[in-house]
Amino acid sequence: MTESQTTEWKESWRDDHLAQVCGFANAQGGTLVIGRNDKGVAVGLRDANKLLEDLPNKIRDLLGVVAQVNLLHEDGKDLLEITTPAYPNPISYRGHYYLRSGSTLQELKGAALDQLLLRRYGRTWDGSPWPGVGVDDLSPAAFKQFRQLAQNKGRLDAVALAESDAGLLEKLKLTEGAYLKRAAVLLFHPDPTRYFTGAFVKIGYFDAAEIRYHDLIEGDLFTQARQTLDVLLLKYLRAAIHYEDNGLVRVERYPAPREALREAVLNALIHRDYANTAPIQIRVYDDKLMLWNPAILPPGWTRETLLAPHNSQPHNPDVANAFFRAGEIETWGRGIARIFAACRSEGAPEPLLKVDATGFWLEFPFDPAYLRAMRQTDPVTGEVTAQVTAQVTAQVTDPVTDPVTDPVIQLLHALAHGPLPPSVIQKTLGLKHRPTFRANYLYPALNGGLIEMTIPETTNSRLQKYRLTAAGRALLQPRKEPPTP
Repeated sequence: MTESQTTEWKESWRDDHLAQVCGFANAQGGTLVIGRNDKGVAVGLRDANKLLEDLPNKIRDLLGVVAQVNLLHEDGKDLLEITTPAYPNPISYRGHYYLRSGSTLQELKGAALDQLLLRRYGRTWDGSPWPGVGVDDLSPAAFKQFRQLAQNKGRLDAVALAESDAGLLEKLKLTEGAYLKRAAVLLFHPDPTRYFTGAFVKIGYFDAAEIRYHDLIEGDLFTQARQTLDVLLLKYLRAAIHYEDNGLVRVERYPAPREALREAVLNALIHRDYANTAPIQIRVYDDKLMLWNPAILPPGWTRETLLAPHNSQPHNPDVANAFFRAGEIETWGRGIARIFAACRSEGAPEPLLKVDATGFWLEFPFDPAYLRAMRQTDPVTGEVTAQVTAQVTAQVTDPVTDPVTDPVIQLLHALAHGPLPPSVIQKTLGLKHRPTFRANYLYPALNGGLIEMTIPETTNSRLQKYRLTAAGRALLQPRKEPPTP
């Protein structure tokens, strides 16, 4: 026999053991056996008959709980069995709230206590009203971004998308009476950190134990989702590049699959505990990326629950619904499975998942093939070395004689006369679609070491510009013909 989520043993009775009864009532229910030691051996109880009379009343008066108290006999010894059902309302013992978690008893305080109280009364943290913020305080750009995403996926009809901002919030069930819900502030306010301290993402690059540089990603949650992935791919994770089909097809391989990272970032933003003042933290090393999410798992869930098929039980259901309507996620509890599947489909190592009392870590070990390829680049500047530069020059310049047909060469020519901000580069290239500009022009050139930022320590600076590196300038130099013999 072993102790478990629903079983606890005590050798003798003390009134403090009522905290165990309280913990069972606030969790899944359970049984407390008095007269058994921590190895499960019956040691007996001298005053069992008196406790059999006193405990039901004491439990009722101090906890407001009706528990079954039974007298048992084992190996000639008396034991008491106190069986407590799960209660729909929160139960306290002398003003303190306890919860049975696994085989341990936890006193609930702060955010964890808030969650218990909200859950017992059929509320969620993100679904609670937030006074002091109105529709006029929200970001028009955030609403525009949401409408574009939702229109592309078709998960909201045209009538709903044509509503005013206030009407759209009602359609998304983000209002309660005259108030906006907390979810509305997170999703559409230009700076949710004014109200929820930890509502941002922190990214840092670490060399061993030292941090070399970092970024803070703020704004509405849709912006945070997009910019976090952009900053990771643009600044922190260089793509290993090779060419296939006789040099005509450029293939980029990131150290961790892009789709896996995207799913991990979305999961963190949607399921994190926003009552926790710590932000989501992403640590990038030379050989791995680690994402920490201050999340609270549903009662009774463990790491094994997350890895196995499970139902969708979002910690922030109103936030999750908005991301679903925008077409950014599914709602089948497959987020973790999709991350692992994305890694397997690209032959990358599967991530490591660790759950503890503070939240959970998701670690992406970098693909060994990627690490071998990146040993050919300068580890400090990120520029392509002479050997790789020669390969890129030959493979890009030889098959493509007309620079207008190669987006990377077009971008390099746009920067030939000096640094430019991204908006000016995009305009110079005659491009109207920013994602296309980033995916086909900016990212390949940056990740290939052909261009660099003028302000690398602040990725999102409004003064940010891009300039050619030595490798980029080399590609624009006219090729010298070998002398005629």
